[in-house]
Amino acid sequence: MDVLIVDGYNIIGAWPTLRRLKDNDFAKARDLLIEKMAEYQAYTGYRVIVVFDAHLVRGVEKKHRHYRVEVIYTRENETADERIEKLARELKNVKTKIYVATSDYTEQWAIFGQGALRISARELLLEMEKIEKGIEKKVKKNNRKNPSTRIAIPEEIAEIFEKWRRGDR
Repeated sequence: MDVLIVDGYNIIGAWPTLRRLKDNDFAKARDLLIEKMAEYQAYTGYRVIVVFDAHLVRGVEKKHRHYRVEVIYTRENETADERIEKLARELKNVKTKIYVATSDYTEQWAIFGQGALRISARELLLEMEKIEKGIEKKVKKNNRKNPSTRIAIPEEIAEIFEKWRRGDR
């Protein structure tokens, strides 16, 4: 299985929508990035790991799953770059391609030295836009194909179904 490791705060700072959002609500920007990476994961089948820099926060490393995306907050005194490099080394094998999404030039060279491939923030944004258009096309096609199968359901139930679809049970 191919793996995409995302430098969370680097991507938030690089994508215009997320950058604007972080100025008002940093947590919302993080959540939106994770949601978009869940769409990416569902569409591509890649294992997606988002790493957030917590080197200025006291405490131990925190990991959790949100949808099917693995989210890591680094431990105290560890940068996201260090954790990403460690992950690239740990996950490297003959059958797995590892991609790292970051626009940090130094980090790109470091992960390249680990055998991982890099995706710039802009390349990931363009790929994400293409994926979203693909999903939209499929939904429109399905709606045209099966218009009579639509059942009105309460919004709360629709949210539960959406979580199931993304793998967040």
